[in-house]
Formats: sequence, structure tokens, C-alpha cells
Amino acid sequence: MTSIALFNIKDGVRKTTLAYHLAHMYQRRGKRVLAVDLDPQSNLTSAFLDEDDLAFLWDESDPSYGSRQEVMFTLLSPGTPKTIVQAVQPIVEGTGDVELIEPAQVAEGLWLLPGDLELSRFEDELSQAWGNTLAGNAKAVRATTAFYRVIQNARRVVDPDVVLIDIGPNLGAINRAALLSSDTVLMPLAADLFSLRGLRNLGPTLAEWRGKWQGVVVHQAPRDMALPSGNMSPLGYVIMQPGFRLDRPVGAYKRWLDRIPMVYERFVLEESGIEGGGDHEIATIRQYRSLMPLAHDARKPMFDLRTADGAMGSMQGLVEKCRSEFRDLTYAIDGRLAALRERRR
Repeated sequence: MTSIALFNIKDGVRKTTLAYHLAHMYQRRGKRVLAVDLDPQSNLTSAFLDEDDLAFLWDESDPSYGSRQEVMFTLLSPGTPKTIVQAVQPIVEGTGDVELIEPAQVAEGLWLLPGDLELSRFEDELSQAWGNTLAGNAKAVRATTAFYRVIQNARRVVDPDVVLIDIGPNLGAINRAALLSSDTVLMPLAADLFSLRGLRNLGPTLAEWRGKWQGVVVHQAPRDMALPSGNMSPLGYVIMQPGFRLDRPVGAYKRWLDRIPMVYERFVLEESGIEGGGDHEIATIRQYRSLMPLAHDARKPMFDLRTADGAMGSMQGLVEKCRSEFRDLTYAIDGRLAALRERRR
């Protein structure tokens, strides 16, 4: 079982949409899936849960509706689910170590470690802890590994086949801790200048964090402390195809698309000391602009839309294409993971 962080410095590449649909497609294939929302924007959590559920989860619900929301959650998970913010709250407040919360079951075979908009408050704590983490300070290492230990506890609880971690679009302290918690990194990219610039920054930063973690922290930290490997192995990238506009010709799209393999090899693989060569593009996922609003209203993946949801006539052909693309993508990711495990033997 391997964890996959979906990450891109550039916002707006439909990263969370990809994570949400991958989680559901793996579940459709009979896999046990743990989705983890470590993006302070909490978009993955809001994709899984409706507004009433979110209000109950974040303790913002109207008291007159409290019993209904509690029943809804209890049907999926015993007890009241907690968010990643509640897990790290003792560290933020200086009252103790991380609380090992259990994930909420949102469907058969599918669990969520819910995000929270207040997670951004943990940024300063993690930023201050990094220097002391490199010195092996036990308290600082506990803060830096808080996400990892929450995820590991959830793994023990649900025994997932795959863990998908949604991460915000920046290189801040929260994302450093989140990425250190992951075994691999899958990069959703748009074929544009901004994604190329993002790759140029992302690759060297991952290499720096990996080197400091594996070369310093694992040797300095207390021996009895469970630590992530810090591999953050690049798994490849997925092109999130745009809906073409009249003011952005197809030729401009192809120009940036053709440059991505070179930039990925140079700034992601070589900086990480990984041998290049081969095709690192896992798949291209089309926009499905007409299906997105229907899926949002129906609160389901695009590939599950039915005529009753408004996907009528020729749109059912798009639904089937979407289902096929995401199914093929999960198998392609499985192949990359298998190859990665083979290389590590």
C-alpha cells in the first residue's frame, strides 16, 4: 500500500477534482481508499460532504438541526468525526502531542480524514519547528510528523489499498510536512507557462527537503520515534486538458505541452538524482466542462451521472468517456507504483 500526494504549486489545475474522482474510481474497482485533505482550503472535504454535514463537522451548525446531522454521520462512522485541525490542536496550543483521530467513512470502502479551513493556523508552528527538527529536537520532530502519524493511525484503522493526499498549491511549511508524509508525488499539470515555472521550483525544493530529512533528521531524531521515509518519489504527471478558448489557440497549448517532458526530467528527476528517460506522462484528462456543474449539483463523480441528473442524450457518451479515462488512469497509476516498488528491491 502506497500513499500518493497530489501536488502542484499552481492553483486552478483541477487537482482536487482529480483526487476526488480517483478516490471514487478506486472504490468502484473494489479498493479500500483513504482520502486525506491537507489543503487548508478544504475543497476535497467539501466535495465529499454537503453544507449541512460540513457545518456539523466544523461545529457551525444550527443547534435545531444538530440531531439530524449527527444521525447522518453516525450512519457512516461511529461517534462524531473530527478534522485534521482537531488532531493537531494540542500541538498548536502547546498542551500535548497530536490526537490520533479516526477517519470518517463516507461510502462503502471509502474513508476521509476531513480538512478544515483553520488548518492554516498550524503554518507558523510548523515553520518554527523546522530548524529544530533538523537538530533532532523531539518536540519539533513530533510537530513535523503530526500529519504522518495521523495518516498512519488511519491506515491501521481502515487498512486501505491506496491513500490519496490532497495538498494546497504552495511550498509552505504545511505542505512540507504533508509531502514528507507521502510515499509518492503525482503532479497534475496544465500545459501552460505557469505549470512549467512551478516544476522548475518544485523539483529542487523536493530534493532539498528529501536530502535534509534523510541525511539529517532520521539520524538525529529520537530512536523510538516513528518517522516517514521522506522519499516523496515522483510518480509522474497527469495533464489536465483545458477547454480551449478563442483567445488561446491550440498551437499555444501544444507549445507548452511539448516542453513539459524536458522540464520534468531536468528539474524534477535530475534534481532528485533519479534516472530520466521514458514517458513520465501518465495520462491526459479532458475538461468535461459540461459535466462538471451537473456533478457538483448531484454531489457525485462525473462518471456516475445519469439521465435523472441532467446528463441527457449525447452527454451520456461523455459520461462513459469520463468513466473510461479515470478507470484507465487508476490502472496506469497502479503500474507506476508497481514499477517503483520493483526498483526499490
